[in-house]
Amino acid sequence: MNLTHAFSWRILGLVSILVSLALVLACGTAAPEPSAPAAKQEAPKAAPAAPAAKKEAPKSAASSAAPTAVPQAAAELPKGHVPEGRLRVGLKEMGPFILHPSTLGNPQIFVQGTAPIGEGLLMQNMDREVVGLLAESWSISDDFLTWTFKLNKGVQFHGGYGEMTAEDVIWSMQQWGLSKHPRAGQLAKFWEPREGTHAPDAYTVVVNSGDAVVADIAQRWHSTPGGASTFIAPKKQTDELGVDEAAIQMSATGPWDVVDSRTGEFWLMEAVEDHWRQTPYFAELEFKEIPEESSRIAGFQTGQLDTFLMSFDNIPLLEKVEGAQTLGIPNAVGQNLRIYGNWYPMEGVEPRPGYDPALPWVSGNADDTSEEWIKAADVRRALIMAIDRQALVDTVLAGHGNIVTPLHMYDGFEYLLEGRDWEYNPEKAKQLIADAGFPDGFSITLTPSIRGAPAETESCEVIAQMWNDIGLDVKFQNIPYGTLRPQLVARTYQGATCHAGSPLPTPAAGYGSYLSKNPFNRGIEHPWSEAKMIEANAAIDPEERHALEAEIGKWLFDHAMTDIRYYTIDAVWPVGPNLEPWGEYVKTTDMRQINGYEYIQHRKK
Repeated sequence: MNLTHAFSWRILGLVSILVSLALVLACGTAAPEPSAPAAKQEAPKAAPAAPAAKKEAPKSAASSAAPTAVPQAAAELPKGHVPEGRLRVGLKEMGPFILHPSTLGNPQIFVQGTAPIGEGLLMQNMDREVVGLLAESWSISDDFLTWTFKLNKGVQFHGGYGEMTAEDVIWSMQQWGLSKHPRAGQLAKFWEPREGTHAPDAYTVVVNSGDAVVADIAQRWHSTPGGASTFIAPKKQTDELGVDEAAIQMSATGPWDVVDSRTGEFWLMEAVEDHWRQTPYFAELEFKEIPEESSRIAGFQTGQLDTFLMSFDNIPLLEKVEGAQTLGIPNAVGQNLRIYGNWYPMEGVEPRPGYDPALPWVSGNADDTSEEWIKAADVRRALIMAIDRQALVDTVLAGHGNIVTPLHMYDGFEYLLEGRDWEYNPEKAKQLIADAGFPDGFSITLTPSIRGAPAETESCEVIAQMWNDIGLDVKFQNIPYGTLRPQLVARTYQGATCHAGSPLPTPAAGYGSYLSKNPFNRGIEHPWSEAKMIEANAAIDPEERHALEAEIGKWLFDHAMTDIRYYTIDAVWPVGPNLEPWGEYVKTTDMRQINGYEYIQHRKK
């Protein structure tokens, strides 16, 4: 495919940036700049605790584009500072400020996790090691049934709700099990109020998980930030105000506390002074919702934004901003093609409204050796065969990525797939579709899941063009993720999505979203995969688990089911001329959104 045509819309980029510059200056909405921070109820002061000092340069930190910010070994952070100034960030989509463990949805789960307003029990550092956050330490019994979390002492909730205790942790985590959280089914089972789950004292939580759970998997549920992250909230606030009111005033433990918001415009946060972990260097943090990238670039060029989410083809424009740098982290995000509708009947599972064997990529027979199944699998295989993955990396990502991994969840575990990789062959894709009974092509809906990953919409638009080139009628829809996700949860969406995801510590850590009991789903429910994935999730022995992950991965690949990786992205974040780079303090659980704001310092003159 000639990508020159596919990218013809880029020709208008510079013009639109100039137009957007005028709009940002004339009409752009921001939180009002107060002469002093808004007064809030004084929260009890926490016992200050310095963040753990890192001794070595992060192994996975890198930089891209010139001028470049090269992460160095983390120096001792300044202490005893008074936060000052406002840090301004441009994001694509935020939604209304509604945060509550029992009701939190998207896109708020991504936005709050990267602020962070709330904090989880654990986090993953720049070396991609799981370390304690609200949990000072944790241990797992030999039978993997009993988890013990020792909490940091002196951690205060915002708004004067007092010190976080084990009761708040147990209550919060059980609330997540009631929500539409992507791992709600697993969280509900893990934190079920069964015998053995209790708080022996105010700073110790003991959990009887009921069934053995792989550490790499369960630790992921308790880590911040990310789209599957969790945070701890005060039970007292919901008891006093109720869920709905608490959700719009949500108190948590993070270094930022929301003081104002306006849906579709901004969230304004105030630094928590004497924060138990890290007092921010900026007094305020403002997230601005700016859907158009050209407007975000214009804001950066004029000093209205300090950092923002961007596409790679605009790096040359950043290089022209005096004093600006970029911060790069390799292999940060995977971009995947998810194909929806393969929700096959299973005993004890309610029939899914989106299951329709008339769809070319869905079989009327769940037997993976049947003629119907093979034809549907060939159609799915044709969809990925028509995508020039390397061309996407070279153009949309401007080279900041790779096509090493063929399936989501298998980053670093490609060897389990025994050399399998996707062929680019649009002519063969046409033939497969014709042989499956669709010589004139068919219609398919394609939707980008807009959650902050670089070029997530642009790459999806190019894939739509590639599918048009093999004779498909692509109905491309660009809608907020808050509109798309309920369809995925309800199993009503029939089509494909371009969906970003973070690398996982083991493939089985991602299997939860394939299971029938989980609210969120990636497009497939099948008796074989359901049984095998449940088995893999319970496989404590790594060799046994990897054998199951290999079997599952090869089945997903050979039948081109869903979560097909078309490229892996290197995160590149702009660093404005007023900021010091903060690469050594990035949390790597999820890097689709910028994070680590509490560690960002004012640029040294």
